[in-house]
Amino acid sequence: MEGIYILLGVLAVIILLIICNIKVVPQAYVYVIERFGAFHAAWGTGLHWKIPLIEKVAKRVSIKEQVVDFQPQSVITKDNVTMQIDTVVFFQITNAMQFTYGVERPISAIENLTATTLRNIVGDLDLEATLTSRDIINTRITAILDEATDRWGIKVQRVELKNILPPREIQDAMERQMKADRERREQVIQAEADKKRAAKAVGNTITGTVGREVGKTVGGKFGKFGKTLGGNVGASLGRGIFSTLFSSKK
Repeated sequence: MEGIYILLGVLAVIILLIICNIKVVPQAYVYVIERFGAFHAAWGTGLHWKIPLIEKVAKRVSIKEQVVDFQPQSVITKDNVTMQIDTVVFFQITNAMQFTYGVERPISAIENLTATTLRNIVGDLDLEATLTSRDIINTRITAILDEATDRWGIKVQRVELKNILPPREIQDAMERQMKADRERREQVIQAEADKKRAAKAVGNTITGTVGREVGKTVGGKFGKFGKTLGGNVGASLGRGIFSTLFSSKK
């Protein structure tokens, strides 16, 4: 009887070990498996069984696209202007084994690489080019980071400059310049409107004067009928002159 109990106990332990070492890898994850401390396999989505005491799950790696918002970095432009630029990096892990063993603290490595690359690129640009070349800077940083992180099993999808903050005095100067440009455009628009109103007033005056003079002349010769006819003819003639003058100006 004792032997039966021992056998049942051993079977229970074996069954428990089997159940405890059944692993289900969820969607969009990869498990890195080590056997005797060395890399053995990368498990994809599905049901797997781990050999007890021999194999272990070294790392659970997400292969979903990830977004990291890094802290603002101090950079200096070609014309010696210091500004703060913060970046957002979109990346995806494509090789779980390289990501696990390729670099220590990969996110920190990406942040440092992004900062140094950004300083190198902005250092070749002046302030105006930096402020107006976001797309060019984004493209260059993305290409450089993607090439550098390839051996870490990371694919850099894109890099975006989130904010570019020049010094306070330069921001104030830019705001004053934009305000001056806006006021200058408003003055030009107002001047054009005043010019059109003045031209219209002159045209109306010419039309009325010519019409009255022609009406008087014709009316003096043909009496009451001629006066009425002359007034109408004069008014039409005046409008024709006004239209001709303004057509030639346009």
